[in-house]
Amino acid sequence: MSPAGIESGRVSALATRERQRYRDEHPVSARLAREACAHLPGGVPMHWMSDWGLDFPLFLDSAAGAQLRDADGRDYADFCLGDTGAMFGHAPQPVAAMLRARAGFGYTTMLPGADAIAVAGNLAQRFGLPYWQFATTASDANRFLLRVARAVTGRRKILVFDGCYHGAVDETLVRLGPDGASRPRPGQLGPAFDCAAHTVVVGFDDPDGLDAALAGGDIAVVLTEPALTNAGLVLPQPGFHAHLRAATRRHGTLLAIDETHTISAGPGGCTRAWGLAPDFVTLGKPLAGGLPAAAWGLSAGVERALAGVRQPVADGHSGLGTTLSAGALTLAVVRANLEEVMTDAAYARMFALAGQLQHGLERLIGRYRLPWCVVGLGARQELVFRPQPPRSAAESLAAADPALERLLHLYWLNRGVLVTPFHNMLLLSPEHREADLERLLDVLDAALGELTGAAS
Repeated sequence: MSPAGIESGRVSALATRERQRYRDEHPVSARLAREACAHLPGGVPMHWMSDWGLDFPLFLDSAAGAQLRDADGRDYADFCLGDTGAMFGHAPQPVAAMLRARAGFGYTTMLPGADAIAVAGNLAQRFGLPYWQFATTASDANRFLLRVARAVTGRRKILVFDGCYHGAVDETLVRLGPDGASRPRPGQLGPAFDCAAHTVVVGFDDPDGLDAALAGGDIAVVLTEPALTNAGLVLPQPGFHAHLRAATRRHGTLLAIDETHTISAGPGGCTRAWGLAPDFVTLGKPLAGGLPAAAWGLSAGVERALAGVRQPVADGHSGLGTTLSAGALTLAVVRANLEEVMTDAAYARMFALAGQLQHGLERLIGRYRLPWCVVGLGARQELVFRPQPPRSAAESLAAADPALERLLHLYWLNRGVLVTPFHNMLLLSPEHREADLERLLDVLDAALGELTGAAS
């Protein structure tokens, strides 16, 4: 019996059967996968697309709303939503309409337009930071704000929390070692430098460890998600963020909040929902309705300090920005998405659906008497293989059961439900229907019946 309360033999037997079912029902994807290997390493254009634990990738035909159709003509209720990139549904109509309207008017010019002013004002209202800059990805946005933090503080080191996710930023691809020191995150290729020389790692929700790390006065910025999202969903304990903000101010350290995943918490993310007061905010993934775009906000104090350090070298290369950042078409799409898609009404529907899903998941956990729980953050729900919500990345990762997780994902997929390949994250969009939730829960009910023997 695994810690998750499921016999490993049942998991293995079901996995064998479900893999064969997947092979039998996806001949077109199998053919495309073979053809793709001629020119795409691993048969995919970006290697994460092979992380689903399938014998060959599922090839897509189309996506709209909260529905997908694969190359074999099979339909799915989508609870992955591009791992947050399409959190408000695929091809939102206001975004599609803006793309059609602006298709003949130029895409990038390195000149500002009125859309930039409207977008920055919208973000300022949502997050409470007055100044904004734009990037192509949240990874880029985080890289740029780290440069600014080092420039305005004169300090070199940054601090992140164990289990963090901030995209493909070298300084953040770290874990907390058993000796309390920074260690390279397993799996990364060709690290650029020794992370211990640049990054301090502290356990999430460890105020004593945080205070000790900041006491040296050499940390430029703390970069954190409001809640951990890439080691499973780990919510902060009451008082943690207040302590974090007070401690950073006391030691002259800046605070950056990365809302790339936690924008599920509301129109202004956790920053607005929880009354946070950071010096920077990062937002990416769903900002342009599924197209590449990101933004990073600055406080008035940081903006003044940045202007001061840039003035003597105004003509130098800052290392901030890329040529296609803040293109005219991109900002037009972002404006349409913010004003017409990422609305209070959309969030209200997402939260209502998330509440229904959480209730349904908890009902099944109780029915099968499993030592599991559900952790939620707004429109984001996660099924966790432990009785209580984890309080740290270590607790969350210790509860993981990769074989069971992959089986459940495949069992769902074979019956028309797609979930993210990372953890058991289920994301709700305003485009989901109650029938989609019923299908997800009915399939999980069937899987648990087989796994526990209750269906025998």
